[in-house]
Amino acid sequence: MRKFRLSTTALALLCAVSLGALGTADARPGGGSSIGSRGSHTWSAPPRTSITPGWARPMDQSATPRPSPNYGSPGYGFPGRPMPGYGTPAYRPSYPVRHPFLSGFAGGFLGAGLFGLLSGHGVMGGMTGGTSFFGFLLQVLIIGGLIAFVLRMFGNRGQRSPLGMPSSAGASPFGNAGGSTPVTLTNDDYLSFQRLLLDIQAAWSAQNMRALASMATPEMTGYFNAQLSDLASRGARNIVSNVQFQRGDLSEAWREGSLTYATVAMRYSMTDVTTDSMGNVIDGSSTEPVTVTELWTFVRADGRGNWILSAIQQAG
Repeated sequence: MRKFRLSTTALALLCAVSLGALGTADARPGGGSSIGSRGSHTWSAPPRTSITPGWARPMDQSATPRPSPNYGSPGYGFPGRPMPGYGTPAYRPSYPVRHPFLSGFAGGFLGAGLFGLLSGHGVMGGMTGGTSFFGFLLQVLIIGGLIAFVLRMFGNRGQRSPLGMPSSAGASPFGNAGGSTPVTLTNDDYLSFQRLLLDIQAAWSAQNMRALASMATPEMTGYFNAQLSDLASRGARNIVSNVQFQRGDLSEAWREGSLTYATVAMRYSMTDVTTDSMGNVIDGSSTEPVTVTELWTFVRADGRGNWILSAIQQAG
């Protein structure tokens, strides 16, 4: 029996050490990572605030594709360290791709003229007598002028939308904030952000995925589900309690199409512990609260009511 008790104790100790080695620190919602999407601002650094005077950490995970891997302008996230994608020229399709009908029309027109030359009938049937050569040059000039005029006319139309507004064709879909419009928030919006901070922490601790899904985008819900599943697979559980909102500061708020985004720097304190399957604390402290500063991005659809969480970023 004594040998069995020693073996059980050793096994429990081994499990605790294994859980610690696998990393349970920063097990709060988001796991201390930068995750989620901020619309066209996903790969742009959020403006600094009074409580985040440093740099925000770029996204570790996001459903928004990362910019092409070329080093551009000075770094996002860390001074002096350039990040991929910034300063990369926007992709612009070739002319035939942008104007398939027009390029086919011009090609057919020119092709018909060349066929006339090759068949001995000139560009437009040919001319006879001493004026044939000069007539040929005149026809070439006329056709060239017509093609240039048609291309210019349709090309200019292609740069505008059906409503006459400048088209966004050719704009980079990654980190391009040019299509967004700044918006002004109300006090009710800020109260909603504080309430979401507290409610998400409570739902996380209760492992209530249904509640989390009602307060976050499907992307963020997927990250939360993966983090909770990872903890459960190791026989661990993270419990966040006594959450106290301390201070918030708006970083930026903008509108894209029918969606409104707001990135808010929030400082809060909490008791953050991770326990094993028997309730023993294996990480964190149940008596000493920790203070965290993060940037939370919220999104709201026009006419559909509530703000929901779209991203969490760590302050530098």
